[in-house]
Amino acid sequence: MTTPLTAPAPAAVRAASRATYAAFIAAGFAFASWASRIPSIKHGLHLSPAQLGQVLLVLAVGAVISLPLAGPLVGHLGSRRVVTGMALLLAVGLSAMAGGYLVGAVALAAGGFVLGFANGAWDVAMNVQGALVERHLGYSIMSRYHAGFSVGTVAGALLGSAMIAVHVPVTAHLIGVAVLVAATVPWLVRDFLPEVTEAAHEDAAPIGHFAGWREPRTLFIGLFVLAFAFGEGTGNDWVAVALNDGYDLPAAVGTLGFAVFLTAMTGGRWIGPALLDRYGRVPVLRALTAVALAGLGLFVFGHWPVLAFAGALLWGFGVSLGFPVGMSAGADEPAYAASRVSVISSIGYCAFLGGPPLVGFLGEHITVLRGLLAVAVLLGIAMLVVGNVRPPQDAPPPIVEP
Repeated sequence: MTTPLTAPAPAAVRAASRATYAAFIAAGFAFASWASRIPSIKHGLHLSPAQLGQVLLVLAVGAVISLPLAGPLVGHLGSRRVVTGMALLLAVGLSAMAGGYLVGAVALAAGGFVLGFANGAWDVAMNVQGALVERHLGYSIMSRYHAGFSVGTVAGALLGSAMIAVHVPVTAHLIGVAVLVAATVPWLVRDFLPEVTEAAHEDAAPIGHFAGWREPRTLFIGLFVLAFAFGEGTGNDWVAVALNDGYDLPAAVGTLGFAVFLTAMTGGRWIGPALLDRYGRVPVLRALTAVALAGLGLFVFGHWPVLAFAGALLWGFGVSLGFPVGMSAGADEPAYAASRVSVISSIGYCAFLGGPPLVGFLGEHITVLRGLLAVAVLLGIAMLVVGNVRPPQDAPPPIVEP
């Protein structure tokens, strides 16, 4: 655990908070700009659902590889430098994907790996800054930063829909976004607070890096997060494709469905803290899981596009709080937060590795639209284990490494 040596001035904290919002919004915009062109890329390269799933898997592998490396990078360079560097690297990845689209799936996937790697480290660094700013502000704001990410995804999806509608080529669109990210993000994050640290003082004994893997509550929370991460990631990757292929809608309309999904998720994250404070984690998440399941039912079996759009809205709103609440549940006992959140994140990110190829495989056999029912299966499991996110009252002592 690290703490700043001196408290920054209130004006500096407010500036850092604005910069953190900007980092989250920019990350969401960059991600959705690529994701909004997935249907165009699929049809332009004549990719089967399974082949598209493999491309998406490579991107997820890049992100997962960068996650354990991001912590030491932030420790040595600071979150501002890491976000700046990863924004530039992400621009390289987007440009490589833009060129790869003209060459073939292998070149596209290579660019996707770079993009995924940059996106993963950027995500960790901006969350570290968000936590630092939150401590100085003295009240909870992290979920609003994540809502900012969703605002960026909505903007990116809407821009993507507009680019498709006016027939802007994929290559020109992605290169334009790459230039925009590289030119603006280093300037936007210039007010990040520095991570100046000193030795921490903990009352409790450290539990070690791997002890969390033997704690049932931690593992169940990880399973819960995995289910919601799968629901969120599958929506990001496949909503537009399913609307195009399953409902025979034009690419621009399918991308609008993706924007509806993201807008609903943004709204859920913005109002989520008030709901959680009033009703508690477990009742809210049970209700949201039911909403997500109802949305999936409408999306898959609605038959009419208007019902599919309504389903996308309910689905996005329903899965909006699962991932951030799971992270909070892992950190309920601050002395053991690092170990437990590490375990929960590792389990949750398996969804981003397994989700794309699973839905792609199912799409080959039962169509992409029906393949989305895999999300319902995992959300049903989440409903069974949601009680584990309840804050512990008389928590058992953690397992201490010998």
